Amino acid sequence: MLVVVLPLIVLFTIATVKTIPVIGGDVRIALVAAGLTAWVMGEPSLPSLGAGIVDGIDTLAWVMCLSLFGSIYAESQVRLGTMDAVLGVLRRVFGNSPRGLIAATFVTLTLAGSLLGDAIAAATVIGFLVIRALAELKIPAEAIAMMILVGASIGSVMPPISQAVFLSASLLEIDPAPVATIAYATVTGSLILVLLQSFRYVRGRSLPVELIPTETLGALVRRTWPVFGPLALLALIVVLDTGFGVNLFSLLPGGSTALAFLDSTPILRGFSNLVVLAIIAATLFALLYPTVGKNVGSIVVTGAKNVGGTLLLQLCAGFMVGMFQVSGAIDTVAEAAQGLSGNAVALGAVVVIAVLGMITGSQTTAQTVVVPFAGPLLVAAGGGSVAVALGASHIASGAQNLPPVGLTAFVVCGLVGASLNQRVDPVKTMILALPNSLYFIVVGLLFWLFG
Repeated sequence: MLVVVLPLIVLFTIATVKTIPVIGGDVRIALVAAGLTAWVMGEPSLPSLGAGIVDGIDTLAWVMCLSLFGSIYAESQVRLGTMDAVLGVLRRVFGNSPRGLIAATFVTLTLAGSLLGDAIAAATVIGFLVIRALAELKIPAEAIAMMILVGASIGSVMPPISQAVFLSASLLEIDPAPVATIAYATVTGSLILVLLQSFRYVRGRSLPVELIPTETLGALVRRTWPVFGPLALLALIVVLDTGFGVNLFSLLPGGSTALAFLDSTPILRGFSNLVVLAIIAATLFALLYPTVGKNVGSIVVTGAKNVGGTLLLQLCAGFMVGMFQVSGAIDTVAEAAQGLSGNAVALGAVVVIAVLGMITGSQTTAQTVVVPFAGPLLVAAGGGSVAVALGASHIASGAQNLPPVGLTAFVVCGLVGASLNQRVDPVKTMILALPNSLYFIVVGLLFWLFG
C-alpha cells in the first residue's frame, strides 16, 4: 500500500502546506510530484514513464479538447454578442419584475456555463452585465456574488459542455453521453433550488423604471436573431445525437472512417467526441460572421488564454493518473478493498472528495485523485458505471465551492467588489452558496449508494 499512501501524502503536503518554499500550495506541482512518487515506488523505467504519460493524457483527452475548443467557441459568441442577446431575450420572457431579472440572470449564467464548461469564465462573461442591475435592487453584495457564483457553477456542470461530467466519464473510461443526459435533470434541480433561495432578497420589491427594458421582445428578436446561428447549430447537433441517435458527422462522406480513426488513436480520440466536434463546427460557422471572421486570431488567442491554467491543471492531473496506472497503485487499492461494501467505499470517497475540493477549490483535482481508485470499486460492488460517474461529477462540483478555499468565489467576489467599489467577503459568499453545494454532494452520494 506504500505505492498508494506515499504519493497521496506528497500530494496533500505540497497542496496544503503553503509555507514550503516555491512549490507550497501549487496544486499542479502537487499532482506531478504525486505522479512521480508513484512511478518511483512502482517499477520505474523510461518505457513505463512514456506509457504512463500517454495513457494519462489519453484518459483526459476529451476533457482537454472540451476546455480548449469550448473556450474558443465561447469567445466567438462573446464577440458576436450572443450572450448579451440571450440575457435581453430572457429578461423580457421572465417579465419586468425583480424575480424576472434574477431568473433571467440565472438562466443566462447557466447557459453561459454550459457552453463554456468553466464557472470562472461564465461568471466573468455574464457577471459584469448584471452586477449593477442587481445592486440597484438593494441586494447585498455577498448575495449578488453568491448568485453569480452558483449560477456559473451550475452552468459549468450543465451539459452539453460539462468538464465535471466529461472528467468523471473519462476516468471511468465510459461514454459521457448517458451521464450527461441524466445530468440535465439533476442540475436543473439545483437551478430551481437557488432560484427559490434568491427570490427572498427581492420579496415585496418592484423593478426600478431605469431597469425596465424599453425594446419589446419581438423587436429585440428581429434585431438580434442572426447571432443565434452558431448556438442553434450546436444545439441541433447535440439534440439529434442525444435525442434521436443521429450523428451528423458520421453521415458526411468519409465521416465514419475519420471518426473510427480518431477514436482508435491515443490522445487524438479526444477529437472524436460528438460535443467537441459540435463545438468546432459551431465555431467554424461563426467565422462566417464578419465580427468573428475578421478577428479570428485574437479570438483563438483569447480563448486559449482563458483556459490556459485549466489545461495545465488537466495535463498535470493526466500525468498523475497515468503514473498511478503504470505503478500498479490502482490495482493495489482494488486488491486491498476486496470485501468492503459499496456503501463503505462511497462514504469514504465522499469525505475525501469533499476535503480535496474544499482545500484546493478544484473539482478536477478532487476527481482525479479519488475516482481512479474509488470508481472501479463502486462498479465492482454493483454500482452502475453511469451512476458512479454522475455521482463523482456532482460530489466534486459541490465540494469545490465549500468554504474556505473556493477559487471561483474569490474571482467572483473580486468582480463584484470592483464593480461596486466595496469589499465583498468570499467566505460569507461561500456560506450563502452552501445549500447548493450540499445539494450536489447529497445527489451524488445518492447515486453512489442506490445507482
